[in-house]
Amino acid sequence: MALVAVGSSRADGVEDVRLQHWAWQPVIRPTVPAAGNAIDAFINLKLAAQGLVMAPEADARTLCRRLYFDLMGLPPSPEEMATFLAESAADASGAYGRLVDCLLASPQYGERWARHWLDIAHYADTHGFERDQRRDNAWRYRDWVIQAFNADQPYDAFLRDQIAGDVLRPEDPAAVIATGFLAAGPWDFVGQAETPSPVLKRLARADDLDDMVTQVMTAACGVTVNCARCHDHKLDPIPQREYYALWSVFAGVKRADRDADALGAKQVAEQKQRLTTEIANVKSQLAKLENRGLDLADIVGGGNGLGTGKKGDGINVATGKSQSVPGSFVEGAKANIVSAVAGDYVDSVVIPNGDGGVEVPVTTTGLKVSGIPKTSGQAWDAVRDGPVSAQKSTESAGVDFNKDGHALLGLHANAAITFDLNPLRAILKSESLRFQADVGYGGRGEQETFAAVRVFVDGELVFLTERISAKSGRLFVNVTLPAGAKFLTLMATDGGDGISHDQVFFGDPRIAAAEPAAPTEVMLAERAALKSRLAECEHELAAQPTPPKVYAVVSETPAVVNVLLRGDPEQPRETVAPAALSLVAALKPELADGDSPEGERRRALAAWITSPANPLTRRVIVNRLWHYHFGTGLVDTPSDFGAGGGKPSHPELLDWLAEELVAQGWSLKAMHRLLVTSATYRQQSAHVQSNASDTGNRLLWRMNPRRLDAESVRDAVLAVSGKLNREPFGPGYRDFDYTEAYAPVYQYLTADKPELWRRSIYRFVVRTTPQQFLTTLDCANPANLTPARNITTTALQSLALLNNAFMQQQAGYFAERVTSEIGDDAVAQIKRAFALAFGRAPTAAEAESALGLVQASGLPQLCRMLFNANEFVYVD
Repeated sequence: MALVAVGSSRADGVEDVRLQHWAWQPVIRPTVPAAGNAIDAFINLKLAAQGLVMAPEADARTLCRRLYFDLMGLPPSPEEMATFLAESAADASGAYGRLVDCLLASPQYGERWARHWLDIAHYADTHGFERDQRRDNAWRYRDWVIQAFNADQPYDAFLRDQIAGDVLRPEDPAAVIATGFLAAGPWDFVGQAETPSPVLKRLARADDLDDMVTQVMTAACGVTVNCARCHDHKLDPIPQREYYALWSVFAGVKRADRDADALGAKQVAEQKQRLTTEIANVKSQLAKLENRGLDLADIVGGGNGLGTGKKGDGINVATGKSQSVPGSFVEGAKANIVSAVAGDYVDSVVIPNGDGGVEVPVTTTGLKVSGIPKTSGQAWDAVRDGPVSAQKSTESAGVDFNKDGHALLGLHANAAITFDLNPLRAILKSESLRFQADVGYGGRGEQETFAAVRVFVDGELVFLTERISAKSGRLFVNVTLPAGAKFLTLMATDGGDGISHDQVFFGDPRIAAAEPAAPTEVMLAERAALKSRLAECEHELAAQPTPPKVYAVVSETPAVVNVLLRGDPEQPRETVAPAALSLVAALKPELADGDSPEGERRRALAAWITSPANPLTRRVIVNRLWHYHFGTGLVDTPSDFGAGGGKPSHPELLDWLAEELVAQGWSLKAMHRLLVTSATYRQQSAHVQSNASDTGNRLLWRMNPRRLDAESVRDAVLAVSGKLNREPFGPGYRDFDYTEAYAPVYQYLTADKPELWRRSIYRFVVRTTPQQFLTTLDCANPANLTPARNITTTALQSLALLNNAFMQQQAGYFAERVTSEIGDDAVAQIKRAFALAFGRAPTAAEAESALGLVQASGLPQLCRMLFNANEFVYVD
């Protein structure tokens, strides 16, 4: 099918007038309307046009607290506040600039601003959907975001790494981890992995691609491309085929755990393999010297009986071929058909059925055995070095033969395996041999099911138990294999009640010399040396690092992408090639052809998004910065710059900031500095009646007072109580009890221990089971992209701040801190409590009221009230 070119002209060839929308136009650096700070010049120009003026500058205490929360998400300590006030009294401008630089250089800056980006990326530590399973390695992406902000990684590189870092620098672990951005959203485990329905799989994959495309284009470019999933975008010039052309960019991308450092992981794997091989060789030599005999389970696992086999591997009873993966009912099972096994030590396998008294063949030489009962002729899984699939028990007579120091040969009725004794004699250097093993039943103990076990030597029955079950006692096989004996056969049959639960095993199955020779002094010395070397190798193997994993993206061959009629995966139409959006006239939308490798597609899209010629990317990020500093962006829909979004209140200022970002080398810290040092940012938040015509304060004639987001409230509580654990990075703290189930259960706990008092950015975020306290305070829902937090005022919020167990405990710790620092003087305690909570001393009226409360109800109640004050949860 021919590929369809992308474009934004109407079907009749007439140019789409929607292409004239302001956001698609090139960024042109405007002339600053006045001398001095450019931001203030643009703001004052608009204010003057409406007859408005800026509010006076806020006092030093307010500015200090505002900066700390904006740039760090934490309150200043009383000592930090006192230092700033003293310096500000001597040199207000210099002190303010030094404080800005200090906060931007703080490691807490990255923790604060990573939270904003993770909202946009809808990051969480679980998949979501009905199974909501854990992503135990997702946290490395969260840490990467924090570190990228702290390092002031240029914003264009910040975006490129998240879209295509593993392609741009595949040997750089940080670049690989950055692609956790593409995998940060929800993932339907049932729809993508569990369901047998190809229709449901296609639908789940469609939702997966939609999430990736939507996240990238919304976060970076502020474009609602997902509105074109079912039809051409109704508001913006985005045809449906362009939406699916973006799908094609990600058509070879899947979410999964992957090695963060592929080269390092390869080196570790090679070293482990070298050590494992050497350990096996040393054990093999030791086994010979110690006359321990040959392990038949190891032989079944592909080894030589001396430890070179692979635990868990086995032999398919219908084909004789090796089988690693767990099995169920054996496909193509046919009774009494001998299958040869490749290698020197196992002759053959067979599925036995003695129906009608027929003799059952057990070797490739035609040897047959008699007396086998009628069986179902069915078989399950394989003969294994270890338990078979679905085996319930590996214990017999109190010994677990599946643990270290033991061996287990597992088989399920109906199955028989025959060993060739001559090659084993050659290893053991002995003609007369002995076979020993414990025989056990691995099925369910609560059900009355039975199996029969037989052992043959050259077709002669030497051991029989007809009704082995979970209730059987110890059954021990001890059989002499005389010189000249050729074959040893182990057989399990279903006991006449079908094969349900008939897992049989031989514990520590060994063939050894019947009369081992006494060791010589040379042998004893060699044995000691081998044991020493074994200990060295095992220690070195245990010391090998575990290569870091990250939940990110993995590449595969891209699937062909078609436009879907009405967005229905079952109604594919024309095929599309990877492309971006044609609405950006300065850039070509074509990215690659339909045969391009997966990585090249993402690399091309990353280049398109971060090109200086793309007007959207720069406008969107400087608007996001404005939004988080002022409470509302210059465009009040920070992730929608299309016709359905808001219009910029100050378009010239927006473009000046977008151009300045490039001039500053895409440095976000430089842009922060510009914003927070402006007079616009430093204004008071008090209402000015003469400016009441602009009720929404869109022209910024004052600062917007803002309530702290949920995480900042929690972190501020911990900081003031003295319990904040500032340990950075690593796996998220889990403030819940976890119960593994089909749908895992997350039961939240009161955070009352140091490991749960870390900053909220390090919380293990569960997608479908929100943390109740933070959710009440409008924490972002990680199932959704959140460019702007909801800000609600509800009775539940007041009740949570007042009565939640966490808040009550922290109020107690707050009181303990004050007492330990100040002593028992109530007046001094009140002053210290106000300084910690608000960064100021109490007024006379506040001090009098607080003293009455402390005397009547105790210091913890005052601390509880301070946590509940508007002044605590609002930034002025």
